[in-house]
Amino acid sequence: MLPAMIKRVFVVMLLGLGFAKLPAAELKIWKLLDVWPGKVPGEKGDVPSETLTTHKYRGAPILKYNNVTKPTLTVFRPSQEQDTGASVVICPGGGYQILAWDLEGTEVAKWLNSIGVTGVVLKYRVPRRKGREKHDAPLQDVQRAVSLVRHHAKEWGLDPKRIGLLGFSAGGHLSATAMTNHDRRNYKPIDSIDQASCRPDFGVLIYPAYLVDKETKTELSPELRITKNTPPVFFAHAGDDSVPAEGSVRFWQELRRKGVRSEVHVFPSGGHGYGLRPSKDPVTAWPELCGDWLKSMGFLKR
Repeated sequence: MLPAMIKRVFVVMLLGLGFAKLPAAELKIWKLLDVWPGKVPGEKGDVPSETLTTHKYRGAPILKYNNVTKPTLTVFRPSQEQDTGASVVICPGGGYQILAWDLEGTEVAKWLNSIGVTGVVLKYRVPRRKGREKHDAPLQDVQRAVSLVRHHAKEWGLDPKRIGLLGFSAGGHLSATAMTNHDRRNYKPIDSIDQASCRPDFGVLIYPAYLVDKETKTELSPELRITKNTPPVFFAHAGDDSVPAEGSVRFWQELRRKGVRSEVHVFPSGGHGYGLRPSKDPVTAWPELCGDWLKSMGFLKR
């Protein structure tokens, strides 16, 4: 049986929170996996119990996870007819304090399914852990998640060379950090899953936060180590975002200098935190542009 909180996600979606192309009833969990087989690295048992709550955001309700201590992967598969073999690990945003579970998670998986991609929503640890960098524990979770998907790729019918990361806001920073630190696993390997590479094959960063160093305000954050081996990236940002678009542009510039093929879109308006939900702002066209980019890069081949 599915956990009660996961069931609640789909009850709410059936009430009208499905904004991607597929009907909400067609989005079904294919697998639900724990990221870690036993003790979660670095956890001290000092975080309150996990909750899933609802509140209004941009005039509509969203679901948010609080106090995550047991990371999971929720896997959604496209129909056999549409399946391209590509997969994407999705990192919802929330300032490393909460996870915007439907807005930047399950709704995104539904859109990915509609273009033939397996969506894997990562429930990583929040809020920020005392005495650790904001992204330290989540980086362990996402590195393990990519390795886990690659380890199971053959069994699941996926291409181990077409596994991407897609992140929003803080989840965008987390994805960027994972893409630029795949050669430095942030935990000691524990089993055969960790023998599979944690390098994603591509990335999609939507209004990513924390990309610019808070001291210099011009250089990239020190944890972002861009090299010629950094995966190609698609960026979408709004010019009037409270999180400055300069972070996306600066990251793209560094990728270009290293010869990494990437694409950046900065729209005049749209603000922050729109996910895939439609509005009058042209920034909400990013999914179609992203789909075209994935095809042009060869990630959606059948």
